[in-house]
Amino acid sequence: MTDTTAQPPPAFRQALLSRWTDWGKWLALISMTVDHVVRYALSNELAWQFSWASSTIGRVAFPLFAAMVAWHGLFDTRNPMRYARRILIIGLVAQLPYMLMPRYSSVLVINVCFTLAFGLAWGAWLRQLMVSPPGEERTRVLSAAGVALSLIAWYTVGPLLEYGRFGLLMVPGFMLAMACYRHFDHGLARIWAWLAGVPILWITAQLNIYTISKSVAFSTTLVVLVIAAGLARFIPGVVRMPRWLWLGWYPGHLALIALIVYLPYMLPV
Repeated sequence: MTDTTAQPPPAFRQALLSRWTDWGKWLALISMTVDHVVRYALSNELAWQFSWASSTIGRVAFPLFAAMVAWHGLFDTRNPMRYARRILIIGLVAQLPYMLMPRYSSVLVINVCFTLAFGLAWGAWLRQLMVSPPGEERTRVLSAAGVALSLIAWYTVGPLLEYGRFGLLMVPGFMLAMACYRHFDHGLARIWAWLAGVPILWITAQLNIYTISKSVAFSTTLVVLVIAAGLARFIPGVVRMPRWLWLGWYPGHLALIALIVYLPYMLPV
């Protein structure tokens, strides 16, 4: 006889594996907020004194956000494109306060939500092509043309997005590694699967200029890869972030920083 109670249902097992993202959300938001407060809200003198916080604590955020988007896009949603649209909506709401942040350059930059949303949509589409390759020759030609056009779009649009071309590669890179870890988790296949993490580690190293920032971002990506490769099952639970806070924090904290920056100029002398 078989023991039908030995294994919990798949949805429950997946919820346990995804507990690390509850930690990741808190850590990513704290890291991002520290970075933005130092860069945008503090005076020049204070920003110089606390620049170490932006170069270290602040470099954790983007690799974590990209990793969580990739994880949820692979394992926790039935429709990655709909998930990408939700991120895009947050980006649209946040773009105006993002543009109000004081910068040394006047070049238009589109906020990180667009980077994450486009990266997820691109990664999900490429994965679908790999999982279900087209059979007919005409369809294969059209798919190859689509991939070529997507690379041209990546090269052209990348510089307009926060974190640039390498930033757009983060979510697809994480999706590649995480999918390999999940589907090739036994025998010699596990060794080959580990090699799937090399591209995303290299991409992460290109995101920053300074050595300390590169090291922090690289270490963050490495820790996430270890979690995705098997450590996720051992991560304990933590208080889950309310959905409204998770969805509203990015545009909300940017709007608050913009208010802090520009309020002195709006008050009567």
